[in-house]
Amino acid sequence: MKVKIDNDYEIVQEVFQILIKHLEPSKVMRFLSICNLGHGNYLELKYKLFESETVDSLYEKIKAYQDEKLAEETLNQEDD
Repeated sequence: MKVKIDNDYEIVQEVFQILIKHLEPSKVMRFLSICNLGHGNYLELKYKLFESETVDSLYEKIKAYQDEKLAEETLNQEDD
């Protein structure tokens, strides 16, 4: 029986996809900077992560994320 072991790069890519799904893009990039994970070519990583994005699509995602968080906070305050 063979076991597939992902290499470090594949694991990092998967983690970034999860982060992008649940955080604002600016926070993902700040996290990358804070963790000093930015070895390699930043532009290559940026293009891979955001290749299908435009300024408008990123704005819409950030706005939707912020609106969702605001709605959650409002709901939590009403519950208290």
